[in-house]
Amino acid sequence: MVCVGVLTSCGDSFLETTPLGVGNEAMLANKTGINAVLIGAYSLLDGVGSGPVNTSSVSNWIYGSVASDDAYKGSDVGDQAQITTIERYIPQADIGAYNDKWVAVYDGVSRSNNVINLIAKATDMTEAEKAQALGEARFLRAWYHFEAKKLWNMVPYVDEKVTDFINLPNDKDIWPNIEADIQFAIDNISATKAQVGRASKWTAKAFLAKVHMYQQDYQAAKPLLDDVINNGPFSLVNSFHDNFRITTENNAESVFEVQMSVADGGAGQNGSWGDNYNFPYGSAPGGCCGFYQPTQNLVNAFKTDANGLPLLDTFNDVDVKNDEGLSSSDAFTPYEGTLDPRLDWTVGRRGLPFLNWGIHPGKNWIRDQSFGGPYTFKKFFAYSGENAGAESPRANANNYRAIRFADVLLMRAEVAAEDNDLATALKLVNQVRTRAGNVVVMDAAGKPAANYLVKTYPAFASQEYARKAVRFERRLELAMEGHRHFDLVRWGNADVILNAYLSKESKKRTYLAGATFVKGKSEYFPIPQAQIDIMGAAVLKQNP
Repeated sequence: MVCVGVLTSCGDSFLETTPLGVGNEAMLANKTGINAVLIGAYSLLDGVGSGPVNTSSVSNWIYGSVASDDAYKGSDVGDQAQITTIERYIPQADIGAYNDKWVAVYDGVSRSNNVINLIAKATDMTEAEKAQALGEARFLRAWYHFEAKKLWNMVPYVDEKVTDFINLPNDKDIWPNIEADIQFAIDNISATKAQVGRASKWTAKAFLAKVHMYQQDYQAAKPLLDDVINNGPFSLVNSFHDNFRITTENNAESVFEVQMSVADGGAGQNGSWGDNYNFPYGSAPGGCCGFYQPTQNLVNAFKTDANGLPLLDTFNDVDVKNDEGLSSSDAFTPYEGTLDPRLDWTVGRRGLPFLNWGIHPGKNWIRDQSFGGPYTFKKFFAYSGENAGAESPRANANNYRAIRFADVLLMRAEVAAEDNDLATALKLVNQVRTRAGNVVVMDAAGKPAANYLVKTYPAFASQEYARKAVRFERRLELAMEGHRHFDLVRWGNADVILNAYLSKESKKRTYLAGATFVKGKSEYFPIPQAQIDIMGAAVLKQNP
């Protein structure tokens, strides 16, 4: 039988009989069945389908953003307090969130391995069809292992030959296994996608480059990135916000996009359900639950100087004005200084249009302003009318753009900065910044809703300046997309950046007082205690 749920109960579920609703190999070891199982492997990319969903979301809003300087947990002090534990860098291995994410990614590995095993038994597929399906399955297996590697570093690698699911040591670095799977995908899958949500050869090349970037192997990433940029089918779209709208998804900037849908019989769980806590509160659209609130530090990062450039070193000295402590009925004038327009496509703030839902009223849309601050999440939010037919007002068909072309450009800019190729770094960063100013949030009168000013850099004076500018640009461009924590860790400066953040932000969010990011300890999350209990501490070893 085909089992889903490796490292959960799968080791105990190879029974003599096939449960209702579970296909056996005789039914599935054919072209139609393999395609169905492959779609099932893709379907778990959103993190939904293996139990709790908000803690296993594809967006990594908890592990990539709340565990960084981009976002607070939000909501109120008592709701999902385990996330506050993560936000404060307390290494508590027995909280459920870690196990939820572990189960989701290893179930994805299991589903990918199911496809691989079925292909070996199919008799109605050509060798080309088998190679394509096998390449996609191994791409997905690499993706799920990459997710585990980002969070926990030392994790088991599970291939299609594994049958003992409760004896999986994490004693080897699995980067070579991940790279081998992606390289197989590059060598075997087509350059065009059979369907929009699938991986292509170009997707795999960009993914392999990202894997090299996580290992600081810039020279291995460089030719892949050059190939994707110069020869691939991708380009920046004109509007930054078109990367976050339902009506413009799967566009030219999409390198790999996790598909969402509503009104499909899935009770809303295929509709960005892993982020369904992350809606403004109260009378706001969605009506729940007030999680995932942007930090003041992040909002401050979008300030620009008189030349339209970021304040790389001084951005957090003075706060962008906000309405904390004010009722929605109190008078308030938003910040009048110059800002990068990407701020108001990323963050909901009082006095500014919130897509087509009207003007953000401030406190009335915040669950607990004194705890989670004055801002709301906005980037993946659906416009009114674009989620028609959803089974829940919080379900919507807004895809998650897991890799987009701007990310590829900025990775290549990062390589250039490390090579001291300042001209290339400058060109690529400016390409992203030029697009940032193309389309801004407009008010009801058709005028810019704030004092937007974003310009290109005239030059990078030194390698250190280029490195700083590239990294800052990644934060602005990819804010609240779940990448920030992992970027800081791979750069090796997470302790410096995050402890500076905690020192100042804890004066605003007092629950952060005493929190510390410990170098050599806080970069990776604790291996879930539930998994250690299953396999034994001698087999699955806890992180330092």
